[in-house]
Amino acid sequence: MRLVFAGTPEVAVPALDALIASDRHEVVAVVTRPDAPAGRGRKLVASPVAERAQEAGIEILKPARPRDEDFQARLREIAPDCCPVVAYGALLPKSALGIPANGWVNLHFSLLPAWRGAAPVQHAVLAGDEVTGAATFQIEEGLDSGPVFGVVTEEIRPTDTSGDLLTRLAFAGSGLLVATMDGIEDGTLHPVPQPAEGISLAPKIEVEDAKVDWTAPALRVDRVIRGCAPAPGAWTVFRGERLKLMSAVSAADHAGPDLAPGELAVTKKAVYAGTGSHAVELLWVQPQGKKPMKAADWARGVRIETGGRLGD
Repeated sequence: MRLVFAGTPEVAVPALDALIASDRHEVVAVVTRPDAPAGRGRKLVASPVAERAQEAGIEILKPARPRDEDFQARLREIAPDCCPVVAYGALLPKSALGIPANGWVNLHFSLLPAWRGAAPVQHAVLAGDEVTGAATFQIEEGLDSGPVFGVVTEEIRPTDTSGDLLTRLAFAGSGLLVATMDGIEDGTLHPVPQPAEGISLAPKIEVEDAKVDWTAPALRVDRVIRGCAPAPGAWTVFRGERLKLMSAVSAADHAGPDLAPGELAVTKKAVYAGTGSHAVELLWVQPQGKKPMKAADWARGVRIETGGRLGD
């Protein structure tokens, strides 16, 4: 099939690579978000998908909005058989959905109908799910509600961050997306409506959602830190400044100190913080305006005194 691939961030690149490598399909163009400011200089930077498409010599479309008539006119000229989508980042209007002969097929990183929305992987980790996966489905006007072509499953490991899990799903899902294109082309694959039960929503994780509540049990604190890594990043307050928490581990297995919620204890090699249950050991942190560092190095630098505390 002639494909127009829609995607924007790094997590979409494995699927684009897999489709480019397929001997059954041709990626004739990509659709991606417009260049965005990045870095200290706030210079406009092309998306990872745009950079990969440029390397491959593929036409790049960067509409400000998918409803723009110029974009839709060009899409009609290209006349794709199907438009596979991975983390494109913009809603597709009804007028665009009918242009490709076989519609738009989205690779979504959850086992639908669970975790419909922008942040399925983060919510799966935050909720303590043991298994998640990826699904391909036909895009319709509802939020991730279209019929499903296929799924792959993935175990969530006890130490997984959202970044770890998303990386694995990006590669597992790329194979699923290619297989879905194959099945659509040869007519052997037909989407199945999602069940009405088991629907859950996964809205974008905002910065305020990533603030750690030290009165919560250690299990919840651990999930927030892992679920918000790498973005937006779990955080707390120390001496009036924001402190990002990059990674931590429950201290229960190695007898951490008995601490009040948010209370800190420092040894030669470790930094512990109290929670509503038992302590957690902080591994990596990022002070405001500085680079990530080992928690023990941070603690030595700020000279934490007895009774030092995290939080407001």
